[in-house]
Amino acid sequence: MGAHLSTTVAEGRAFMQLVDGKAADSLSGERIDVVCPSDGRSFASIPASGKADIDRAVAAARTAFATASWARMPALERGRRLTRLGLLVEKNASELAALESRDTGKPVRQGRADVNASLRYFEFYGGAADKIHGDTIPFLDGYTALTLREPHGVVAGIIPWNYPLQILSRVVGAGLSMGNTLVVKPAEDASLTAIRMAELALEAGFPEGVFNVVTGTGREAGAALAGHPGIDYVTFTGSPPTGTAIQQAAAVNNRGVTMELGGKSPQIVFADADIEKAVPVLVNAIIQNGGQTCSAGSRILIERPAYEEVAARLAERFEKLVAGPHDADLDLGALISARQKVRVAQMVAEAERAGTKVLARGAIHSEAPASGHYFAPVLFGEVNPESHLAQDEVFGPVLALLAFETEEQAIELANSTDYGLIAGVWTRDGARQHRVAKRVRAGQVFVNAYGAGGGVELPFGGFGKSGHGREKGFEALYDMSATKTVVFNHG
Repeated sequence: MGAHLSTTVAEGRAFMQLVDGKAADSLSGERIDVVCPSDGRSFASIPASGKADIDRAVAAARTAFATASWARMPALERGRRLTRLGLLVEKNASELAALESRDTGKPVRQGRADVNASLRYFEFYGGAADKIHGDTIPFLDGYTALTLREPHGVVAGIIPWNYPLQILSRVVGAGLSMGNTLVVKPAEDASLTAIRMAELALEAGFPEGVFNVVTGTGREAGAALAGHPGIDYVTFTGSPPTGTAIQQAAAVNNRGVTMELGGKSPQIVFADADIEKAVPVLVNAIIQNGGQTCSAGSRILIERPAYEEVAARLAERFEKLVAGPHDADLDLGALISARQKVRVAQMVAEAERAGTKVLARGAIHSEAPASGHYFAPVLFGEVNPESHLAQDEVFGPVLALLAFETEEQAIELANSTDYGLIAGVWTRDGARQHRVAKRVRAGQVFVNAYGAGGGVELPFGGFGKSGHGREKGFEALYDMSATKTVVFNHG
């Protein structure tokens, strides 16, 4: 595990936020250490912004929306700038992947995959900018009625730490494509690629003030942004409690919100499934990004006749999984922080105390620094459907297996949590595929697959505690805009 770019990138750098097209420290001068999850060591710093910094960024975005002609720019021209930004992402892919990997602790290949997804967002939304049309509506004689899609104005994007580059790109892509201006607040645990992306946006020709990045804690900068009267719309990805707080803050100003708040996603494996094909996907869906994924397939519901075989195959794979430093490029990296490691460990310990059977554990690489935030993958069998392990989001590499007897029971178990983000259905029976897909309460349902490579084109969002609104695909452009109705009386 020798030193490579991803272990030294940004070493000692004092990063600046980007406001009104200029690098800026926090007005207070206070800063936050950037810690690498792989070794627990601080290697850079970012501004610790507060309300005054948010005021400054929102003012810049409002001015840009009003005077920079961004919203009035032909959609084709906005799209071309997004496409240029995508080309710059491609040109700087190695640097962005190294930043993302070191900042979050994920393996380098996952950092590269995130860069590729970022590029795809800008390709998609660059091409979609001039594809959103209004309608004409049959109305009274002598009248013509039509609708227009117009930007909200200034959009606040509050970005989580698990996929900072990907989620930033889908907010920036959809938000700017529709003519909004942005103030983005990345998570304090992972802000580096957001800052770099704002720099690249200037290089791509975005006017000053159109895309602003302000760093700081959620308690200070995030709260000030969500409740700011100069914000016209808020989009947030994160935990349900934080999502509730952000919605309450936005409600004071009667602002709309898009909320993606996590999941407890089931994968339903029927006895007739292609188990050989399913098992690698089932494993990857929980260990990707160390299980720190809103759409992680954290529950596997297995039809009783296939339970022993599927459990044995999963256990065999889990025992071979290894967590280690991001630059070692192993099966999974470190968790984002010591706090997250403690949370995952507590949930696993609670399940063990309750007598839940551990079927297999992975390992932590022998050369992994003791100061890193590592947690070995754990596979639990015959999990109680009412337990915390089956009901609550762990956000770690922890997989729960549950058995079912009938199709009806499988659907009941799949819908038995407060969440409804993603589901997987594994069966060769075509009629069952349709029946179950329609009855499972989830924003996305994959049949004989899961995740499908991120699916930039596929609307993404959930039901219940998983939030509301949709990101990705054309649906995100509708969330990032409002309908205006125009009626002409021409006699």
